[in-house]
Amino acid sequence: MNTGSAVGFGTRVFAMTLLAACWAARASGDPTDPVVSDTGWDVHAQSTFVEQGHFAFPAEYSGPNSLGNASQAEHTFSFSLYLGRKLWEGAALYYDPEVFQGYGLSGTFGVAGFPNGEAVKAGFANLHYNTSRLFIRQNFGLGGPTEKLEDDQNQFAETVDVNRIVVSVGKFSANDFFDDNAYSHDSRTQFLNWALWESAAWDYPADVVGFTAGAVVEWNSKIGTLHYGIFMEPTVPNGASLDPHLGDAFGQILEYDWRYQWDGKSGTVRPFAYWNRAHMGSYALADEQSYPANVSLTRAYRSKVGTGVSWDQTVGSDFGVFVRLSWDDGREESWAFTEIDRSAATGLSLKGVGWGRAGDTLGIAAALNGLSNEHRRYLADGGTGLLLGDGHLDYGPEQIVEAYYDIRLPAHLHLSPDWQYLERPGYNRDRGGVAVYSVRLHANY
Repeated sequence: MNTGSAVGFGTRVFAMTLLAACWAARASGDPTDPVVSDTGWDVHAQSTFVEQGHFAFPAEYSGPNSLGNASQAEHTFSFSLYLGRKLWEGAALYYDPEVFQGYGLSGTFGVAGFPNGEAVKAGFANLHYNTSRLFIRQNFGLGGPTEKLEDDQNQFAETVDVNRIVVSVGKFSANDFFDDNAYSHDSRTQFLNWALWESAAWDYPADVVGFTAGAVVEWNSKIGTLHYGIFMEPTVPNGASLDPHLGDAFGQILEYDWRYQWDGKSGTVRPFAYWNRAHMGSYALADEQSYPANVSLTRAYRSKVGTGVSWDQTVGSDFGVFVRLSWDDGREESWAFTEIDRSAATGLSLKGVGWGRAGDTLGIAAALNGLSNEHRRYLADGGTGLLLGDGHLDYGPEQIVEAYYDIRLPAHLHLSPDWQYLERPGYNRDRGGVAVYSVRLHANY
């Protein structure tokens, strides 16, 4: 495999040094405690390094957005601070500065269910700063019983009313609030593949590094939470700037989380529906004879609708399962996340209690991704999209299997070998399959 340039080697050294320093600094204390623990401030941090690669695999042809079929390896690195400041009763301001570096395989092209959730679609040779979150959260208690919220990233330890309304306004990621799952929602600690940690047919509003601006209102009760969010869309697909035409470009989503007990074991079902508007192209129009195979020439303010559900169920004290199903209409251009119009994913998570490693986690999951008829015809005619474009397409559903083993080391340091198998990458029967090997090092402090 190609192991990268001197820049890549420097990143590896920097990432490993930073992780080791943080581990040493926290080794003598409880790593779950905030770094600053007075009543007005809350500080957490994380760093994640992923080394990922694959060997050569068969491909009858390749196009401009194909996953390269020669052996390759890439890495990504991120470091984040989570800063919180209490403002007034029930209100807090959160600010999350982050730095990123590295690239996804083949520049994050060629696979709809991309194998590295840390690989933003831009890619940076040097450390790149981003204000990932800057928002205010206001909690309105409605009286009655209370519950304790544990200290966490962007969350003060506090006692709040169970029945409450929470309003968040500012910059953040849409998936901070929606499509949660106990066993697959964080690519820094759980599954890496995009089709597993998210309901993949939710084309969630985001800029090139995964963030947006907007407002979220949540009504929490004893048995569930109703969420509504409205967010800004990027000006162009996968763009760095957000569209200021707020009346024409927005993403809305409505979700209800129903929490229940089954045979004494907890579970949550989270159905949602979304409506996006953006200056998107139409795959149906791009497929007509009057247009070349370039969906960008058909762009106008259009709507895309979709729906999905995320479900997780505790089976035992150390074992749980999850399912994700999602769908969108598939007529409009994939805009901000990935090129998936239908997706089904399922998996399990098992703690290492049975073999004397209670802090470890084994995860195994599979996903099946598909495209609408209009979308697949567009790619078959040689079109290129957000991530895909082999120049031709012998269509078949994209199939993905992933397994990881998270080893918990002292002071909240985690080492996770990961294996994925991608069958028909980019929905193409003429390319692949390919096995992708990864090692992830993560520190949470």
